[in-house]
Amino acid sequence: MNAQQLVDERGDLWLALAPLWLDREPSERDYAGMVEVVQRYDMTLNELEWMFRLEMAPVMSRHQLSIASEWRQFDDRKLMQQLVNHNMRLKGWRRKSWALFSGLTTMMVRHRWNELMNRVLVARGEQV
Repeated sequence: MNAQQLVDERGDLWLALAPLWLDREPSERDYAGMVEVVQRYDMTLNELEWMFRLEMAPVMSRHQLSIASEWRQFDDRKLMQQLVNHNMRLKGWRRKSWALFSGLTTMMVRHRWNELMNRVLVARGEQV
């Protein structure tokens, strides 16, 4: 898969979910927007979980740990470049090592992710 395919297939979803890592709790409007975007993708909760853990968290957690990071908003273009670069290399041992350490890279936003997934379940008419 090339970079343009990644952007076409995942770009909107990545950018919609990026606010989970900001230095504030997502608002009702933020969550509603995220649910709306997630609903456009035909992904199971399990697929969404692994996308969160492997495709996003390794990049996004670096923003949280960086002293120079922007905490109020992200530069969408720069963020997209980082996400695409990470995902272009996400094969073999890299994929396995990120899977192994995904608990560490997701722990700071796990409560937000769980809230979002509950809202997705409600939107899909499934039990929470």
